[in-house]
Amino acid sequence: MVTLRPTPYLLLPTDSGNRYLPLVGSNCWTVGRSDDNNFVLSDRWISRNHAMLQCTETGDFYLIDLGSRNGSFVNGRRVSIPVTLRNGDRLTFGQTDLEFHCPLKEGSSNASSTGEDKETLTSTLHVRRLMSVMVVDIRDFTVLTRQIDEKILSAVIGTWFRQSGEIIREAGSWVDKYIGDAVMAIWFHGSQGVSNEEAINIFRSVSALHKMTSDLSKEYPLPFPLRIGTGINTGFAMVGNTGSGDRPDYTAIGDTVNAAFRLESSTKQIGLEIALGEDTYRYLVGLGKNQTGFKQYSVDLKGYEVPTVTYAGNYADLDAYLHLNAPLSSAES
Repeated sequence: MVTLRPTPYLLLPTDSGNRYLPLVGSNCWTVGRSDDNNFVLSDRWISRNHAMLQCTETGDFYLIDLGSRNGSFVNGRRVSIPVTLRNGDRLTFGQTDLEFHCPLKEGSSNASSTGEDKETLTSTLHVRRLMSVMVVDIRDFTVLTRQIDEKILSAVIGTWFRQSGEIIREAGSWVDKYIGDAVMAIWFHGSQGVSNEEAINIFRSVSALHKMTSDLSKEYPLPFPLRIGTGINTGFAMVGNTGSGDRPDYTAIGDTVNAAFRLESSTKQIGLEIALGEDTYRYLVGLGKNQTGFKQYSVDLKGYEVPTVTYAGNYADLDAYLHLNAPLSSAES
């Protein structure tokens, strides 16, 4: 019987035997020829900064191509948007093959009735937490995929996802999910509600994501500029910890999360760029006495029986408001 290694890892077959590359100590690992990568591979067909693996707080692993010259492949298929990895997947960079392993804890898949197994199966914990959920979506992504070369698409989307993750992490959150052409991030708040510092971090991240997207459009030969829409909702939701050991599996579920996705979609209905839930807007207003530039709308959200109140505006409105009420310190500017 083969003993499973307790932590996720990459297996790199070499002439002298298998080399194990543990995926520990971080939530993000880069692969490439350059010495500044976490995993340096001496393959002339691999780009200096080739690909990135990211582990979300839910325990999911994603492979993101960083615009490599020769592409990244999962089980023989080229990656152009972030792809969820499964135990045993074969990753190919240049002429180098690796295997991704994320072994399950022994006993988690059998129905033994021993006391130890029962403890594993019943260790699920659910807590109710106050959180802000942000969903950011690339506009007209399907149209874009039909009009540009696959290599350019991979470079653009890979860079957008990587830089989005960096911006969101700097703002005190993480990318909870990659969903095709969108990302979802969560900020947990304490029992006292959302502090001004937390609110500033959230809204500054929105501004930074917009600026990054605009700058990225100038770097590649695109048929039209990249645009994003943003929905943010604040409220209580259930957080399920279904993992065990040193890798808990946090999953937020509930109306607060669903509404954030619906609010993002509503920006297309009203022709604006940002839609906020009522509580989120209240925290934005609390940052200062100036007018936010956001206006109140009543929107029909899919799955909701009655119209929902949202406050919506554009990135220019948010930037102007933050400039007056939450200016960067001299150390940040």
